[in-house]
Amino acid sequence: MTSKPHHDEAYVWVWLPGATEPVVAGRLVRDGENLIFNYGSSYLALEGAIPLYLPELPLRAGAIAPEPGLNMAGCLRDGAPDAWGRRVILNRAFGIKGKDADIGAIDELTFLLESGSDRIGALDFQLSPATYVPRSTKAASLEELLTAAERVEKGIALTPELDQALFHGSSLGGARPKAMVEDGDKKFIAKFSSSSDTYNVVKAEFIAMSLAAKAGLNVAPVRLAHVAGKDVLLVERFDRLHTNDGWQRKSMVSALTIFGLDEMMARYASYDRLTEVIRHRFSQPKDTLRELFGRLVLNILCGNTDDHARNHAAFWDGKMLHLTPAYDICPQSRTGNEASQAMLIIGSNRRSTLATCLEAAPNFLLDKKTAAGIIQHMLATVRKQWKATCDDASLSDVDRNLFWERIFLNPYIFEGNEGL
Repeated sequence: MTSKPHHDEAYVWVWLPGATEPVVAGRLVRDGENLIFNYGSSYLALEGAIPLYLPELPLRAGAIAPEPGLNMAGCLRDGAPDAWGRRVILNRAFGIKGKDADIGAIDELTFLLESGSDRIGALDFQLSPATYVPRSTKAASLEELLTAAERVEKGIALTPELDQALFHGSSLGGARPKAMVEDGDKKFIAKFSSSSDTYNVVKAEFIAMSLAAKAGLNVAPVRLAHVAGKDVLLVERFDRLHTNDGWQRKSMVSALTIFGLDEMMARYASYDRLTEVIRHRFSQPKDTLRELFGRLVLNILCGNTDDHARNHAAFWDGKMLHLTPAYDICPQSRTGNEASQAMLIIGSNRRSTLATCLEAAPNFLLDKKTAAGIIQHMLATVRKQWKATCDDASLSDVDRNLFWERIFLNPYIFEGNEGL
């Protein structure tokens, strides 16, 4: 077993809008249980510098402590790996004991510095304030990445080659096995099946994302690959833009950061609060609210109850927020019919029903007739496009029977609005 890495400070680098190279923005320092941020004087003097996020990190000199209830600024925490990336890093640090190692064995600052550099958004974390050294690796095939992910799941130490291949994607969020893939002028997140899956999660997500796009929602493009006898979902990254001069990175924050909450308080996140923020801080609030309402409805139609606050995000340009394309529309299995969304929908109500959506419609600046029209359109699209989308996924008859009216269009969603 290797010794645990430990760090007390990190330098935050950022790709400014339109830039293909990063600049150092400031320093993150341990202070007991908290991480304190200071902007660098060079960044404050830089023409075109933007606050990393407001109101958390205003562009000013001096130490900036985390907001109450947080141990680090949420916009910085958004760049940290979540469950899957931490398992990869633990495997890297502890070898064969990675599967059983406690995620708390490594602290937050060290996770930032031990994860890959091509993380979501426009930030990276470095040991040096002067020289940027990306933690990246040579390209690996999907088959190699799939093999590496399976070994991490089983707690088996990786070969140096597989370790490097999977490490590239260790900064990604979420709990499921995944990796980074680059193909020409596009970058993708490759999502693999898990040994604990009880149904074809990869194809279910492909179908839900495809149906969302067919229904007119702004969704990250997806495609299926078949590798070593297994399905892989490729989700195109929307936080990267390829140019003749190199890759640009788009700054992003999660809804959890927008709410000022940490993971322990995520149960208090709500569509109520998100719609309020959109009305005041987002560009094109009316269109954004309509889009968000459509996503809520689609989640309920497709059985995606995992719509937590890290599965909503916004681009940040230094002044305004802009809703990102939808991602992680992943249908969840259920034992009975009754289900609840991860985020509260209106008041204390999080019931996964279309009636709840209609009740919440005024918060989205929609009258009941318009909201009902959106629901009808979404329903008609799912029903009309179901067979063709399943065909695109080469979904078996067994899985079609499992998904239809159990996960997708479960009868429970019509409670209170049986006529839809």
